[in-house]
Amino acid sequence: MTERMRHGASIGQPLTRRDGPAKVTGAARYSADFHPAGMLHAVLAVSAIARGRVTHLDVTAAQAHPGVVAVMTPENAPKLAKSPDDKDNPFAFRLDLLQNSGVRYANQPIGVVIAETLEAATEGAALLDPRYEAQAASVELGGEEIFTPGTVGAGSPTQEGAGDLAAGFAAAETRMEATYETAAQYHNALEPHTSVAQWDGERLTLHTPTQALWIAKGRLAGLFGIPEGNIHIVSHYLGGGFGSKGFISSPQILGIMAAKLVGRPVKLVTRREQMFGPVGHRASTRQTLKLGARADGALTALDHHTLTLTSRHDDFVEACGLIARHLYASEAISTTHAVSRADIGTPIFMRAPGEAPGSVAVESALDELALKLDMDPLDLRLRNYAEVEPITHRPFSSKALRECYAQGAERFGWSRRPKQPRQMRDDQGLLVGWGMGTATYPAGMMQGEARATIRADGTALIETAAQDMGQGAWTVLAQIAADGLGLDGDRVELRIGDSDLPNGGLAGGSTGTATSGSAVHAATQAALAQLADLAVNDRASPLYGAGNAGTVAENGRLVRRDDPTRAEGFAEILSRAGRDSVEAKGTGAGDPASRKTYAMHAHGAVYAEVTVDPDLGQIRVTRLVGAFAAGRIVNPRLVRSQYYGGMIWGVSLALHEHAVVDTRSGRVMNPNLAEYHVPVNADVPSIEAILVEEHDPHVNPLGIKGVGEIGITGTAGAIANAVWHATGVRVRDFPITLDKLLV
Repeated sequence: MTERMRHGASIGQPLTRRDGPAKVTGAARYSADFHPAGMLHAVLAVSAIARGRVTHLDVTAAQAHPGVVAVMTPENAPKLAKSPDDKDNPFAFRLDLLQNSGVRYANQPIGVVIAETLEAATEGAALLDPRYEAQAASVELGGEEIFTPGTVGAGSPTQEGAGDLAAGFAAAETRMEATYETAAQYHNALEPHTSVAQWDGERLTLHTPTQALWIAKGRLAGLFGIPEGNIHIVSHYLGGGFGSKGFISSPQILGIMAAKLVGRPVKLVTRREQMFGPVGHRASTRQTLKLGARADGALTALDHHTLTLTSRHDDFVEACGLIARHLYASEAISTTHAVSRADIGTPIFMRAPGEAPGSVAVESALDELALKLDMDPLDLRLRNYAEVEPITHRPFSSKALRECYAQGAERFGWSRRPKQPRQMRDDQGLLVGWGMGTATYPAGMMQGEARATIRADGTALIETAAQDMGQGAWTVLAQIAADGLGLDGDRVELRIGDSDLPNGGLAGGSTGTATSGSAVHAATQAALAQLADLAVNDRASPLYGAGNAGTVAENGRLVRRDDPTRAEGFAEILSRAGRDSVEAKGTGAGDPASRKTYAMHAHGAVYAEVTVDPDLGQIRVTRLVGAFAAGRIVNPRLVRSQYYGGMIWGVSLALHEHAVVDTRSGRVMNPNLAEYHVPVNADVPSIEAILVEEHDPHVNPLGIKGVGEIGITGTAGAIANAVWHATGVRVRDFPITLDKLLV
């Protein structure tokens, strides 16, 4: 469907990306594109064992190699102002920064070689020839003692529920129980973790990809014992982040330390295989679902237990149970988590953390229950979808899920789905299956700031330390600003991606646009208020005396609300006042009262079609239709792009992505994009995303909800259910590969 421009507003228009021309012409400079004068190259040396210590590095051989300037090891690494193991906030993950010889996981950095050229640094790192004192490593789920964590995810309760579970199961006329496993997934953004670091005394200039400029600045200030004002981080463009760049990682900091050691600018770029360990991943999970229902499908009990892995030296727990706490209106709910430790890099937030693997299990279990009840899977979900959050009893701030179910089903043709499996084939004789899953993700919001300047030439400048990792912040923040100021978008200059700007918050958790966008809007309104104050108190202005009636901004002018014939341009107001500009700051943050009163989520439903070769078990997703309600849509073109990306990730979770770990060495055996499978163009089906209209006045002043992660939830489960519908085989171990079907 072709989007049409909406006259008189910027929000809601399907504008193309403002940063698109710079990216396709090569003008957009990513972190590794910066080359300060005198810059050296650094290369990591990483461990080949998962547990133990390094007993020897051949530093002499590496330093003798032509072009090598220095070798950084625990013997000479700059000492830090605080231990990299200190955790002074819940999101300060422990780092490996050459402060000792210990090895905690395979691919841990154990040295850095710094040279005049990348080739010399690479060859020098190979000459280090490390020797180890190795200890037996454990990397399997449940291989070590299992314990109950203090919190899960971003500080959520480990256990949460409502109602009497035993009574719920006793009241059930139909019950089901099954265990689902999801594999470890490793962060593989197109742009690897990079740092180009330059010290000037105690002042640091850093080009690095980060989703959170101010969080990174604070972490570095603590580690190096310098004021935050001494740190300038530039991150104009990111080639993907997905959570791994939300918190600055060990390789990025080692590049900074290398620059400090040699007293020259240093660039360090993590190699693809080095992404498997020190920059975070999604841990494997084993989830047990127990469901009970009455004959009409009403859920009486839902018990969701998750076992997952964390590292031996730190804690991050994949919060799979979160999705079961919000989605279905069971009479009794219990969600619990347990963890076993392993000699692995610490897991971290990864796109839809918790909800992505959690939704696979919940949506598969719902379909298995529907089969036992002899119900259509959609009817079962309609029977149980929650209009009030089951545990907190807060009403959802908008009730659009039923509309998502209906619009998606109609577009997909769900009513033609036969109830029993193996009933459909295509013209090539391949088995065809249809499945569905519910999508949901919290409509979170953090705190951010922005600055708006209205200039005497009738243009405006918007500044905020927000980040664009591909989601479209360069475009949508300018649209929000243009809308707020009543200006054409080409008269709005936007500056983001720089830590010297006001704190724009975190581009993560599907909160970026809501947070920084709300801050931008607040800043524009504050700047307009200053401009209006100049006009309404100036006897020479046609707006004089309009204080009570107020003004609105339209087409670069302020207009009296009660008399549209009385107006004056921004430039004229400033010129007569002898001002070059007016400037104001604004803050974006969630309203605590609203968030206490309402449960805030984006909702959706995904429908999937697959084909399966009956002889070979080869699976192809041929069609995906998702219907999503996510509040006010700033740019439908970019929102669809985000939905498509999430749904493709769901394809990856369901059918492709799987880190293969050697249980003897603890090493990932497929640390590259040839063997670590993610969908390529040939794997991507026909995708359609329906934007269901939703107005939510409670979520934030602009009514915006995030869309970056909801597309994953629902999709992988829909595909798994479609595979069952095609074959009659229920695979509960993800990804679903052809060998599992054939067995």
